[in-house]
Amino acid sequence: VQLQAFGGGSVQAGGSLRLSCIASGRAFSDYAVGWFRQAPEKTREFLAAISQNGDKTLYGDSVEGRFTIARDSAKRTVYLHMSNLKPEDSAVYSCAAERAPLGPRLRYRSEYEQWGEGTLVTVSS
Repeated sequence: VQLQAFGGGSVQAGGSLRLSCIASGRAFSDYAVGWFRQAPEKTREFLAAISQNGDKTLYGDSVEGRFTIARDSAKRTVYLHMSNLKPEDSAVYSCAAERAPLGPRLRYRSEYEQWGEGTLVTVSS
């Protein structure tokens, strides 16, 4: 499966954005999908992940309650709805896919086999 993230841009603090991770190729339904971000000079941070059929989700501590992950299998798309954005949310956001059940290990970037190109989010104060 190939992935591409879309939807980044510039927003003021307190605003919202929705990112899309669009998949191509076969067997998208076999993959759990996660979102990560990386700010300059920082390590890649886990944000959220969703199971193959969308019934289970996992969130990183820094975004729980502000970000929501959702999946539309018919559109082969996983969304990341981001609200109450803060300047420290500025980063390149990427999605990744792994053919495994959703569980705690999918918090770790090393567990994912497929990565897409990221999209830049800039939050101004």
